[in-house]
Amino acid sequence: MDIVKTRKDLDERLSALRNASKSVGFVPTMGALHEGHLSLIRQARRESDIVVVSVFVNPTQFNDRKDLERYPRNLDEDIALLNTVSCDLLFAPSVEEVYPEPDTREFDFGQLDKVMEGAHRPGHFNGVAQVICRLFDMIGPDKAFFGQKDFQQLVIVRDLVRQLGLGTEIVACPIVREPDGLAMSSRNRLLTEKQRKSAPLIAQTLLESCNFVENNTVRETIDLVKGMVDKSDDFKLEYFQIVDGNTLQPVDNWQESNYIVGCIAVYVGEVRLIDNVVYKFVK
Repeated sequence: MDIVKTRKDLDERLSALRNASKSVGFVPTMGALHEGHLSLIRQARRESDIVVVSVFVNPTQFNDRKDLERYPRNLDEDIALLNTVSCDLLFAPSVEEVYPEPDTREFDFGQLDKVMEGAHRPGHFNGVAQVICRLFDMIGPDKAFFGQKDFQQLVIVRDLVRQLGLGTEIVACPIVREPDGLAMSSRNRLLTEKQRKSAPLIAQTLLESCNFVENNTVRETIDLVKGMVDKSDDFKLEYFQIVDGNTLQPVDNWQESNYIVGCIAVYVGEVRLIDNVVYKFVK
């Protein structure tokens, strides 16, 4: 695996590959890698000739400076994990390399970024769009691989690619979970031992709600999930919404859409975790 930290070195490594008509699969990450990330890389390997992974904690998508400072970082551990899978090139740039000048671009996603994460983290998705544009411009991937745990991000990145005509195919990959059901996340390592034991209740609640929907309304399902989460003293529910999987707008009944997803954000102590479940998907 080659490791590069500057655009100049990245261009040198990729130019020969592009000249050989090799397809490039790209997995953007913020490091603190885990099995969820590795599953994306394996998928990229199956669908691409060359696999590029980036490790970059993007400051423009953090509206909370403390959250940015607290975000786990360990590049040596990340490199060790990447050496266990078929990663061809790691791009680990500095902030100055990605943003030689401040990025002042403003993106318009209509209502997609006004709900859920967007409502609670103002500016977050504009920062995501900025860094995706920068990385796609530098790497020029044929395909980019994103996990469905960050469901709203996935929908917005697809809209960004459509708006700008970037020509990169966005591949959605399933959520990877721990044996106890907790969605894998870099933030999980910030949990205390006690918090880690209670955190799987989030996924268990979502799973139980799937069995509840057949004979109950959307409102009753929302109340069930909120009630179960509120029972834990370790949790503070930020939101739980049941939305159309394409528009991300709340639905009032199960017949309103062929694609319905429940999305949740919960504080476990000071650690913010997100998860989601698909209630209905009809192609």
